[in-house]
Amino acid sequence: EKAVNLKKDLAEMQEWMTQAEEEYLEKDFEYKSPEELENAVEEMKRAKEDVLQKEVRVKILKDNIKMLATKVPSSGQDLATELNVVLENYQLLCNRIRGKCHTLEEVWSCWIELLQYLDLETAWLNNLEERVQMTENLPDKLDTVNDALESLESVLRHPADNRTQIRELGQTLIDGGILDDIISEKLEAFNARYEELSHLAVSRQIALEQQLQTMRETDHMLQVLQENLAELDRQLTSYLTDRVDAFQMPQEAQ
Repeated sequence: EKAVNLKKDLAEMQEWMTQAEEEYLEKDFEYKSPEELENAVEEMKRAKEDVLQKEVRVKILKDNIKMLATKVPSSGQDLATELNVVLENYQLLCNRIRGKCHTLEEVWSCWIELLQYLDLETAWLNNLEERVQMTENLPDKLDTVNDALESLESVLRHPADNRTQIRELGQTLIDGGILDDIISEKLEAFNARYEELSHLAVSRQIALEQQLQTMRETDHMLQVLQENLAELDRQLTSYLTDRVDAFQMPQEAQ
């Protein structure tokens, strides 16, 4: 009777493993939304816990069959063979579910990381857009234009590491068919805005550099003119002080 019950327990255990494999490992999942992906991660965590909890039952079966084998070798030997099959299948099921759970957790982590990088770069784009707007309608003052140019250049020196991460993370998920529509849409919008603002910012940078160069040249010309006028004023004052007759002066002084 004990052997019959143990045989029944082994059959039930094998049946449960077959059902678990069908439910958790053989279903085709399509992760088209973050909610679907998150639910799949949580489901696989529960599956892993459920499978690992069966370890106690498997150990009890193993101990009971060993005990029976010492008392009734003939019955115990047959059950031991079935037990080995169950143990092998159980270990395989554990490994596969652990592996799938780990993979889904990695995918979810990849998605969260992508969102974080997108948030960082979006904040930078907002800052860049703000700096570009600040360069519009500037007063025609050398210091003001110079400060605006330096401020814009400081933002443009932003490293490209985050954009590289966004591209690689996004491509990894899309290649796996995971959230591909959502990610493609997000990346397309981000890249379009990045290209537009980058080109606009560089154009404004070039324009400010040219404006600054023109203002510096104009300032230099004014300074030279002021120096010449000051020298001429000094000479004329000297002539007047010395009561020099106008016709005795050089032509340019006349």
